[in-house]
Amino acid sequence: MAQIVCITGATSGIGKATAILFAKHGYQLILTGRRQERLKTLKEELEQQFQVKVLDLAFDIRSNAEVEKAFGSLKDDWKTVDILVNNAGLASGLAPIHEGKLDDWEAMIDTNLKGLLYVTRCLSPGMVARQSGHIINVCSTAGHEVYPNGNVYSATKYAVNALSRSMRLDLYTQGIRVSQVSPGHVEETEFALVRFHGDTDKANIYSNFTPLKASDVAETIYFMASRPPHVNIQDILIMPSQQAGSTFIDRSGRKF
Repeated sequence: MAQIVCITGATSGIGKATAILFAKHGYQLILTGRRQERLKTLKEELEQQFQVKVLDLAFDIRSNAEVEKAFGSLKDDWKTVDILVNNAGLASGLAPIHEGKLDDWEAMIDTNLKGLLYVTRCLSPGMVARQSGHIINVCSTAGHEVYPNGNVYSATKYAVNALSRSMRLDLYTQGIRVSQVSPGHVEETEFALVRFHGDTDKANIYSNFTPLKASDVAETIYFMASRPPHVNIQDILIMPSQQAGSTFIDRSGRKF
């Protein structure tokens, strides 16, 4: 039987690209997100193109009640989740700490941190019971170094970094691998558009350098997941060639 991979935030960007790649390799998929129509469309496309089984679960990851209801509804043939990709996340706003908006802060904390915890708490006990599983958290370069006005976003991603490391200590004796991928700038996502609340002008931040593509990060996640059982890739920090750090970007033009 094909392994089951659960991907949160699968309706766009890295999550969608990861779903496509795992489907291409024959995995069964549980795809989650808030946008039911997008999930349904992606499910139909993947099932038709790759002949794999796909289950779509539409809920708000910020609500533990919704998370528990969604995963509590799984039928027996979907309960054995082998790989969890905690991808759902966002940046909201870009302001110094004294001008930050509470709504932005709460959106990032509730999604990036609490949502990851809620899903992990639902699915990790089954992995422990089976003494098998793999959890892959999508972090960020912002979880390794801070940058101006990135305060709360960085704080949530530093928390993801710490959780990945501490989860590993909790679970490595249970036959469970915990990995993390930390991307720099990535296009083909809604990251910038969400951060700037739909302002397309402000969100146009990739025109003068070549960032990563969502598929680049998806390939990294798949590489982690497809290693032999005795190998655990703990963290991969991945940036485009024109980026050397959060605030070091060669903006002299798209070179690749």
